[in-house]
Amino acid sequence: MSDRLAVFKTYKLFVGGKFPRSESGRVYEVTDSKGNWLANAPQSSRKDARDAVVAARKAVGGWSGATAYNRGQVLYRVAEMLEGRRDQFVAEVADAEGLSKAKAAAQVDAAIDRWVWYAGWTDKIGQITGATNPVAGPYFNVSSTEPTGVVAVLAPQESSFLGLVSVIAPAIATGNTVVVVASEKAPLPALSLGEVLATSDVPGGVVNVLSGRTAEIAPSLAAHQDVNAIDLAGADAALATELEIAAADNLKRVLRPQAVDWAATPGTERMTAFLETRTVWHPTGSLGAGGSSY
Repeated sequence: MSDRLAVFKTYKLFVGGKFPRSESGRVYEVTDSKGNWLANAPQSSRKDARDAVVAARKAVGGWSGATAYNRGQVLYRVAEMLEGRRDQFVAEVADAEGLSKAKAAAQVDAAIDRWVWYAGWTDKIGQITGATNPVAGPYFNVSSTEPTGVVAVLAPQESSFLGLVSVIAPAIATGNTVVVVASEKAPLPALSLGEVLATSDVPGGVVNVLSGRTAEIAPSLAAHQDVNAIDLAGADAALATELEIAAADNLKRVLRPQAVDWAATPGTERMTAFLETRTVWHPTGSLGAGGSSY
């Protein structure tokens, strides 16, 4: 009996809920920490980035208009699906980051827990960011938050999965849609996450995953007029400066790169970074000894 040939996995982009190959037709070799070949990953072009922004924009209305409770259910479903594919992600993270299986398992478990953590925040973040404001006059003055819109995210380069989840989950938990550029040297866990998202009730276009050269893809996202904000977590200092300048053209919100311990319990900063505050004034009517005219 002849030896069976292994079926190698073909990694693809995740855009608009579908799995296209790069428009450019290009791929690049992904290797493990010892230089051994793992797979060929799609090398996204600027056209791929534009297509991802179009998909993200189309998804904004439905996702931001969903109830916070529903978004929480969807994020929890992602955690459920990841739990079922835990062994696959442990192997991919171990290869990508040169970790032992035990350390990779700890990273994957933390990433799954992170989805659950942000799922719990979806219907609570508005309570700590909104307010009823005291004003000197016969008015109700109420501030509430709403999502920024389309957020471009440069995933951390060194934390291929836990860091990736830690920048995607807070953005979508608050109703934004994202276009994420995976870690350039370790994109495989991100591309596999796209397969999980496709079967996790996440509407098409809410999360779009690109792989390739960060310095090639990011400038078009930073300059794109239909991108409302950008998270520079995976950019080095020189690239971050270039992208901030490009982002200023349409007054994008910019979250600058900073040292982050991805294993630490997160705060609310990455959620509030991509929220806008809307304040409404409403007259209370005549106030006198008898109280409001209402």
